[in-house]
Amino acid sequence: MTRGNQRDQAREKNQKKQADKEKGQRDDGMSHAQRKDKDAENMRLKQQAAEAKKAAGGS
Repeated sequence: MTRGNQRDQAREKNQKKQADKEKGQRDDGMSHAQRKDKDAENMRLKQQAAEAKKAAGGS
């Protein structure tokens, strides 16, 4: 009895598992804390820009 189909199915399952595992990963070379600080700074700048636009009478 050959096991070709079982091997192919296991390979496909493992490839899907590896793809899902790598999907959410970022490869920017920053630690979690560094990324958190950078994202917080970007949000502060974005909020300041929105407040300035609102104060200038923009919609």
